[in-house]
Amino acid sequence: MKQKKPINKQQKRESRREPGRETRFEKPAKEAKKHLSDAVSENVLFGRNPVLEALKSGRDIERLVLQRGLEGSAKVIEAKAKDKNLRIQYAEKSELDRLANGGAHQGVIAFVPPYRYYELDDLLADAEAVKDERDPLIVLLDGLEDPHNLGAILRTCDCVGATGVVIPKNRSVSLSEGAAKASAGAAEYVKVAKVTNLARALDELKEKGFWTAACDMDGKPFTSVNLTGPMAVVIGGEGQGVSRLMREKCDFIVSIPMRGHVNSLNASNAAAILLYEIDRQRRLSGGAEG
Repeated sequence: MKQKKPINKQQKRESRREPGRETRFEKPAKEAKKHLSDAVSENVLFGRNPVLEALKSGRDIERLVLQRGLEGSAKVIEAKAKDKNLRIQYAEKSELDRLANGGAHQGVIAFVPPYRYYELDDLLADAEAVKDERDPLIVLLDGLEDPHNLGAILRTCDCVGATGVVIPKNRSVSLSEGAAKASAGAAEYVKVAKVTNLARALDELKEKGFWTAACDMDGKPFTSVNLTGPMAVVIGGEGQGVSRLMREKCDFIVSIPMRGHVNSLNASNAAAILLYEIDRQRRLSGGAEG
């Protein structure tokens, strides 16, 4: 009688898998599933026409998930995505059903950033466009980490007509759904630029004729400083304040007097006070619309 070869535990697990299940994703299953689940905080586009239009318009797409074996317009979408060097993942229908949360995905799902980031040049172009009507105002956030603070600052920026906000790419808050919600809709109107080096961005603003001010302790009282003209204001992060390098690069440091027992304000509160002082001075000098 022929003796059976022993089957180890790994082989036994493999034999119990559904046919084709081990090739559900082009990447190893564990890695691909991790990437797909990362999309919880992102916006989801599903359906062939919405995704195809997003590709045509040039909208940023983080990754594309396609159902295996699709034909027709799905092939057009796949070809356009490959032309743009987008990351494509292939999955079974059940996986797309889960990601679309019951939506009619038609075998196509795209994950896109919630909001578009701009370049510093975009803000400078806007500043140039409005300079005959009002003085440009740009806010740089140095080490801010709380999305609610970012949202509140965006809200104030919209209220005072600021040109835009600049944040660093690393070790900084991002324009998340939480920040957008806290902005009460201002995230739709205030441009946020991401830069590799915040100090270099500050230098560029100075070269373009902006006065630069850091809001930090040990500066001159903000009401005693002339804040008219093109301004770039630096707001520090929670706890750490403005970095030494940014302080040194700014034309002047302004502070908000404290009369109580605590010695600092929430970053978004400090930004609101300073930005409205800038707005007040401009209205008095005629440098802003009434």
